[in-house]
Amino acid sequence: MALADRLLTLRCDVHSGEVLARGGDPEAHSILERTGFVLVTRLHERYHRLPTGLHEAEEQQIATRAVARLRAVGYHVDCDEAFDTDRREPYELPLGAQVAHLAERLREAATTDEAADVLTEWTATHDGVLTALGDVLIAAADFYDGLGQPSDRHIAKRLRYLADERLQIVRSDLAHTRTELADRHAPHPARRPCTAETGPGETEASAVCACSPPRIPTSPGVLPAAPVPTGRRR
Repeated sequence: MALADRLLTLRCDVHSGEVLARGGDPEAHSILERTGFVLVTRLHERYHRLPTGLHEAEEQQIATRAVARLRAVGYHVDCDEAFDTDRREPYELPLGAQVAHLAERLREAATTDEAADVLTEWTATHDGVLTALGDVLIAAADFYDGLGQPSDRHIAKRLRYLADERLQIVRSDLAHTRTELADRHAPHPARRPCTAETGPGETEASAVCACSPPRIPTSPGVLPAAPVPTGRRR
């Protein structure tokens, strides 16, 4: 990762008076957004700002917390004195990282059965990821219905359309894919499991296998522990 991606500025803009954060990589941007900042995308730049309508004390509190979170995971933050802090706030693993772990499991899957198991987490009728996403869209639509602004009902209608039409297409296609994999019962030809044993023609009994250790099944929503180096081959 480039050093520049680990550097950010978080300052009050001299022209607009807005508290702006610039620089950083996608992880830093996620930290800013989870702390309360809003992403701004322009033709030639991307940066983050605080929401409008905040009091100065609220702005200072959010900006200071962002500095504490960013520095806790190793970012260098050049900030106004009002936002500077020696405090370090741990940044907990977000829910999205747990969902992304399913992609890692797919990349490691050696059989169609293993791949089907992963896709089941997405397509399960009652509590799959896609079902939960649909619930979020509908809940957001219900929220907009009660806000009372002229455009709110239009936004609510759009959210329900995404849940009922667009998401349904993804859910249907992915469920079909999962069923096809579950019925195949075949190993992946390019992902032969490593037995960590020396072959019949190998004379170096001390050779260390470079493959990752076998994945240990974990309960839903729990990330696996860090990989443990494999021992010598026998």
